[in-house]
Formats: sequence, structure tokens, C-alpha cells
Amino acid sequence: MTNAVNALLAALQQAVKADAALMAALGVQGLSDRTVRPQRFPALVVGAVEARDSSTGEADGAEILLTLEAWSAVSRREAEGLVAEVRRVADKMPEALYGFRLVNFRHRRTVSRREVKTGLFVAEGNFRAVVE
Repeated sequence: MTNAVNALLAALQQAVKADAALMAALGVQGLSDRTVRPQRFPALVVGAVEARDSSTGEADGAEILLTLEAWSAVSRREAEGLVAEVRRVADKMPEALYGFRLVNFRHRRTVSRREVKTGLFVAEGNFRAVVE
């Protein structure tokens, strides 16, 4: 299942990089799976990832629950807007994922908050993908 997760993240990274407007907002860091110091804001970071076996008798498969964290030093609106942009570009992801097939990729919910210690705003976009 780890390979399915990596294939999904690689395809999502490509979709983000291919979108000029999103890359203009994020800069060269694009979608990252780690925090880079010093961090540039806004930032889009891969958060929690959970993979579950969803194989059938006919095909291997995985259900992937993915959280993307959108960080902003400006506002909650900017952070939530980044999640909305990811939703838009994810609709353009190809079905073929580096040895896997993307069955679906859906937004589940977005939760936003202000981090008191840092004063930054974060929107957590939760997504569900099924790959086989």
C-alpha cells in the first residue's frame, strides 16, 4: 500500500506543479511532504496519511485517507483558498498513477483554525482516494 500512497502523492505533486496560478501562490516549494526552514508562506504540506487495504477478489486496491495542510501568515481565507485550489487541480489528475489506477479522489471536509502559538492560520483539507 505504501507504493499506492507514493503514486498518489506523486500524481498530486504533478497536478500542483502543472497549475501556474497555484504555483505562483506557493512558489518553488509547491506541495511538500516536510516543513522547510525557513518556511515561506503560504505553504502546502502533506499531513497525515492513512492507507487501508480495499482489495477485492479481482483486483488489489487501497483506500487512502490524506490530509493536506494549507498554511498562511495572512488569513484563514488564504489557507482555505489553497485547499479549494487543490480540489480544483485534483480534478485534472490522470487515472493512471505510476503503476496504479486512480478510481476516485474526493474532498471529504476542510477544517481551519488559527494556531495560537505561531499566529499562523491552517486549513486541513481531508481527502479520500481509492486506487487499484
